[in-house]
Amino acid sequence: MSVIDVFITSLVALRGNFLRTLLTMLGIIIGIASVIALTAAGAGAQQGVSSRIKGLGSNLMFVNPYSPTAPGGIAAVLGSSGASLFYEDEQAIRAANIPGIDETAAQSTTGGTGSLIQVQAIYRGVNSSTLLVGAEPSYQYVRDFYVANGRFISQDDLDKKGLVVVLGAQVADDLFGDTDPVGNTIRIFAGVSRQFGVTFSFTVVGVMERKGVTPTGNPDNQIFVPLPAFQARVPLIRNSRGYTNVTQISIKLTDGSKEQEVKAAVTDVLRKQHNIVNDNDFKVQSQSDVLSTATSVDRTLQVLLVSIAVISLIVGGIGIMNIMLVSVSERTREIGIRKAVGAKRLDILMQFVIEALVVTTIGGAIGVLAGVGAIQIARTFSIGGSDTKYLVTPFWVGMGLTMSAATGLVFGVYPAWRAARLDPIEALRRE
Repeated sequence: MSVIDVFITSLVALRGNFLRTLLTMLGIIIGIASVIALTAAGAGAQQGVSSRIKGLGSNLMFVNPYSPTAPGGIAAVLGSSGASLFYEDEQAIRAANIPGIDETAAQSTTGGTGSLIQVQAIYRGVNSSTLLVGAEPSYQYVRDFYVANGRFISQDDLDKKGLVVVLGAQVADDLFGDTDPVGNTIRIFAGVSRQFGVTFSFTVVGVMERKGVTPTGNPDNQIFVPLPAFQARVPLIRNSRGYTNVTQISIKLTDGSKEQEVKAAVTDVLRKQHNIVNDNDFKVQSQSDVLSTATSVDRTLQVLLVSIAVISLIVGGIGIMNIMLVSVSERTREIGIRKAVGAKRLDILMQFVIEALVVTTIGGAIGVLAGVGAIQIARTFSIGGSDTKYLVTPFWVGMGLTMSAATGLVFGVYPAWRAARLDPIEALRRE
């Protein structure tokens, strides 16, 4: 028999047991749909993280306090000797005139989830929990994050420790709604609790452009004040040595290709500043380092998700093997008749293998459609949040179909082999 004749015979046999064939496909459909949906979620998350990290600015490098024994955030805020970073460190980096550095910007941050100090912006009885950032005028340029209304912090604000504030877009919406905030006075509370904290009045001079969520937080839920004003008024961050604590120094590079040279030079400057001989109490990371770490985490998650989907495929494959063995048992007499009229072992083997391949391939195609449909539903109803992205890639569509066919081939071979080895005389005796 030709391959086409075997294929037609297989389709006729499958149609004769339509409900059983459909139920056999179900495991493959669920498995492939899971592969498509989960990989789309993983690829979308990876793309979203990549775009958000790039959205922090271009050609960036970050210097943060680091201690292997203390939580970096608390150590930086409290000025721990184990992990401290100072405004004077940024000035030393600037003074070094390192080739490849375009501009630097120090910042000191407090508030937000997990912070010892809580920050609230208050206007006419309306409160907004937020993140307080002490910043320099260069922050805008370095982080590629500009005001949309009004102005940003100026050098004069730094010199005079001015009580001015620039609001993130979300904070402006929370406090003022559709009203222009510029020129109004808000109160900012910063402290461990209502009993242990301070409140100051600040004049709003600007509102930042809307940025969206990034891997490091939500820039729209931040407020910016002059760095010296931050240090002078926020409790628990003053340094006994007279230095200005900062939580991060951002460095904008002139050319991303000089990343390693700049990183080495900055490390040398800070080691001299901190009189370090052995372990560093700071960490220098480039934007590509952050992206690489985030991508690695996403890939690990994606492998986990695909592994879960593959398990469902294996379960579906075992179901196919079981049904095919039952089919061989039920069709023993048919196999005997076909052998008696001249069918070869290869013909019988091909018939049952093709039946398994047809079931799994059609099931795989339906699974791909089901997975894409599930993604469309998730997009329509914003399942996972409005910021969640789903990205269906041709690679995983092709991989899904390949996996379904491979499942049919692997789990269909044994029942087909059993059918091909049946003795025709014994098979004809079966009722």
